[in-house]
Amino acid sequence: MKKNLFLITMMLVLPTLMISCATTGDLQKVQAEQKMTDAKADQALKDAQAAKSAADAANVKAAETSGRAESAIKAAEEREKAAAEKERIADEKAKKADDAFHKSMKK
Repeated sequence: MKKNLFLITMMLVLPTLMISCATTGDLQKVQAEQKMTDAKADQALKDAQAAKSAADAANVKAAETSGRAESAIKAAEEREKAAAEKERIADEKAKKADDAFHKSMKK
């Protein structure tokens, strides 16, 4: 009776232990998946670093372009001031010429 009970117990316990244990194949599969995940993470990190470098380069170019644009605006404003001054001088000369003409016509 004890022998039969022991045999039945072993028949139930042994397969349960075999099912719950991981095999070498399972471990290799998990390791392969982990390596794949690590490789994907490394690639994502490289991609992120490349994107950051590209963004930094774009920011530098934008700053340079902004500086040139500001210089161009200042130069345009200076030219506008010079043109306004020349126009004012031309108006004064025209007024003097007109006054001289009217003065000569009165004589």
